[in-house]
Amino acid sequence: MPRMPLSMAQLDLLLLTVAKTRRVQQDGIHFQNHRYMDTTLASFVKEEVLIRFDPADMGEIHVFYQDRFLCRAVCAELSDRKVTLKEIEKARTERRKQVRAELKTREALVNRYVEIHHAPKTVVTEPAPVEARPKLKRYIND
Repeated sequence: MPRMPLSMAQLDLLLLTVAKTRRVQQDGIHFQNHRYMDTTLASFVKEEVLIRFDPADMGEIHVFYQDRFLCRAVCAELSDRKVTLKEIEKARTERRKQVRAELKTREALVNRYVEIHHAPKTVVTEPAPVEARPKLKRYIND
């Protein structure tokens, strides 16, 4: 029978199966277009670290350096609420669709503007004036 972990924290670490490597930047760890920060990371700038996260809670990631637990980095934007990875991806997909639709609308407006203002102008020519002829020609001998 497998042994149970000594604490709930160790159990949490065992359950975090998704792992990625990231490089620590000056302003924290960038992951999924979010910035995760902890004061411990300041001394590991430009180092490769392994991050583990729970896809159901993207507000916090666990950071490991050389196979040792380093810290829990928190995303300030997501820390007060739990946001799943699927929710983030869904929101991004929806936003992409909105932007594409807006771009199509603007492109149609530009094309219509170009057609109206840059279309070859047809020159309307008035018919040449007809010379006024005398109605009846009279001869002196008549």
